[in-house]
Amino acid sequence: MTMRFGYWLPVFGGWLRNVDDERMAATWEYVSRLVTRSEEIGFDVTLIAELNLNDIKGIDAPSLDAWSTAAALAAITRKIELMVAVRPTFHEPALLAKQAANIDHVSRGRLTINVVSSWWKEEARQYGTQFDEHDQRYARTSEWLDVVDGLWSKPRFSHAGKFYNVENTILEPKPVRKPRPTIYAGGESPAAKDLIARKCDAYLMHGDPPERIGQKIADMRARRLTTGLGRMKYGLAGYVVCRGTTREANKEVARITDVKQNAKGYANYQDWLSNTKLEQKVSLEDYSVSNRGLKSGLVGTPEQIADQIRAFEDAGAELLLLQFSPQLEEMERFAEEVIPLVRQGSGPATVPRREPATVGGSKK
Repeated sequence: MTMRFGYWLPVFGGWLRNVDDERMAATWEYVSRLVTRSEEIGFDVTLIAELNLNDIKGIDAPSLDAWSTAAALAAITRKIELMVAVRPTFHEPALLAKQAANIDHVSRGRLTINVVSSWWKEEARQYGTQFDEHDQRYARTSEWLDVVDGLWSKPRFSHAGKFYNVENTILEPKPVRKPRPTIYAGGESPAAKDLIARKCDAYLMHGDPPERIGQKIADMRARRLTTGLGRMKYGLAGYVVCRGTTREANKEVARITDVKQNAKGYANYQDWLSNTKLEQKVSLEDYSVSNRGLKSGLVGTPEQIADQIRAFEDAGAELLLLQFSPQLEEMERFAEEVIPLVRQGSGPATVPRREPATVGGSKK
């Protein structure tokens, strides 16, 4: 299988909790230029995370809204897949289904969604929305998905449940993508994995080495098999440090994992740990980069990183959702030096000439 390359859109202004300024402002000017450039140089997907508070740089720092950003990007891009995170406690399912179908038409069928549980109690309190404890979140999500899928697939749809009620609802036009926009989800608890196997199309994982990713894919395949549904797709997160030598790459890792427990994002990280159920312990070094990105081992020379990506392909992964810092410059490097090595079996890759980088809309 051919690996697809995606990346997290830096709606929080970066990914490093120990580095204040990563030279990628949380602004429309920056992210719009980043996305339009990314589809020119070989990236397939961008994941637009949804949090109303900034859990990386601190709650008083700017962060972009996911769904209005996605709608704007749908209008100015041509081919990149727009994977937008959605949290059921923040969106009534019928209204979100309508909104998503409309954005899917604007993008001509390029919208997908990433269903995420709402782990942040403080954010829910500030924004006046419901906060469910862990297993209750997945019960809500299960019903939420039933409503969204029913509205996307049936001429009229009714549902009476514990969390949601809709009656004889019409949703037109239906989404462009058939049978529906791809539904991605991630989670490591038994409740999460069982729900994903039954009601989603693709499983997203935090960063881990290829052998562990292979084990997780095998487990999810077995769960999926019991449902009688078709095959799932599998993706994982990774943070890339690409340098000319291993020594240079390791030096950069040492810089970004110089842990300061008084960093603004640390309290938010502790909130996340207390409201999630992970399969393994998370170290302070893991905390330095979001989504356990360093555990994927995408650190070193272009050749070393390409070898690691091939190992993920062998393990069954089909999508990498990458983070870089600074995002634009390092994505250019990755497209020039790593993607051609991974794809060289399918012919030479060409990367358009890079333009001067911008930070917050100004050239540097």
